[in-house]
Amino acid sequence: MMLHYQLPQFHKRRLGLALMLPVVLLGAMTFPPQLQRATAQTPQASAGQNRPLYIRGKQQEYNSKTQVATVRGDVELSYPGRGIQATAAQAQYFTRERQIVLSGNVYVLQQGSNSIKAETVTYLIDEGRFVATPKQGRQVESIYMVNDNQVNNQAPGSSAPATAPLKKTNQPR
Repeated sequence: MMLHYQLPQFHKRRLGLALMLPVVLLGAMTFPPQLQRATAQTPQASAGQNRPLYIRGKQQEYNSKTQVATVRGDVELSYPGRGIQATAAQAQYFTRERQIVLSGNVYVLQQGSNSIKAETVTYLIDEGRFVATPKQGRQVESIYMVNDNQVNNQAPGSSAPATAPLKKTNQPR
């Protein structure tokens, strides 16, 4: 068995990355604004709470100068504290900007029912907001579960009309 101090420098860096990456991936994501984008909000965590964010993939790297973690290949993201699950070809976690950029056939599932499909999705952690962008010439698809009772702001079975009655005017014809 080879001890850690006997490992070549390359393997030491790789081991350090593997041990450091779970700590690094506790942040948020975002990307530059573009045309044809869609946004969605998620519930925000209470201030000061640390919640785990898990990102798994075939290849992972971390740049300590830019503080950007990149995960490639069959990426799976799980953020249980906010009820978010996602899949993509690549994920980048920008620790300074507190944002995550998912790219390549992105699918995001929120709270187990709302979903977003796009080419690129940026999640702004502090705002709890998604920004989705499609491939050129395509569209973003979002599915949201809407409670109709909340839309009308009235209790079911209420006899109040959904719209206000028309006013009569005494104008000559």
